[in-house]
Amino acid sequence: MTTREQKLEAFGRLLDIMDELRLKCPWDKVQTNESLRANTIEETYELCEAILNGDDEEIKKELGDLLLHVVFYSKIGEEKGAFDVGDVCNQISEKLIFRHPHVFGEAQADSAGMVEKSWEQIKLKEKGGNKTVLEGVPSALPSIVKAYRIQDKARNVGFDWNKREDVWNKVSEELGELKAEIARMDEDNTEAEFGDLLFSIINAARLYNVNPDNALERTNRKFIYRFNYLEKTAKENGRKLKDMTLDEMETIWQEAKKARDRD
Repeated sequence: MTTREQKLEAFGRLLDIMDELRLKCPWDKVQTNESLRANTIEETYELCEAILNGDDEEIKKELGDLLLHVVFYSKIGEEKGAFDVGDVCNQISEKLIFRHPHVFGEAQADSAGMVEKSWEQIKLKEKGGNKTVLEGVPSALPSIVKAYRIQDKARNVGFDWNKREDVWNKVSEELGELKAEIARMDEDNTEAEFGDLLFSIINAARLYNVNPDNALERTNRKFIYRFNYLEKTAKENGRKLKDMTLDEMETIWQEAKKARDRD
């Protein structure tokens, strides 16, 4: 582990390297906020994948890539005379102090739940902050993540089920409405009711302390493993999936489940 002085030195080294790149590298010196945006999104997802894999070495690597982007955007801001990396650090520091009065002030908070509830009220009081509770939810978030954040923010101001078990009645209600629209063969309403059902299931996940995005990704990976096993086994037996019956594929699928359990 590095000392505080070494950490500051390492950050300063990165800033110096960025200064050199913007001056001397033909690629780096022509980048803009817009040209970097897609790469930033990709780097964020790569970090998420490393976290899901529990790979500390990859997490370290991807954090470096993401930090590079923070420094890059800050350098562009400095060149425009808008802000620099010092402004970025100071602004987040001030925000952290303001949003943690139980640490840096006189307020009391004895649990993480109490902290979360106070955050929404604090955000509404911030200068230039959110004017409404849901304003802070980015419109570009993936739909599952957005639904979870919407529900979580509503919860923080008291808009939630009194008993989490009650959510299952809502899930059943939405499923019934979906089935009714499917029976009517109304495509537009069917899509709408699918959305309502998914929203209620995400709400149930939240109430039971399950992150729905993590849960779905877990199932995605499980399906990929089993399907790859099915495809590989069929190929080893000289078969093509399209020529196999569902019963034949199901037999191998069950083998895949057992094989994963042994791994």
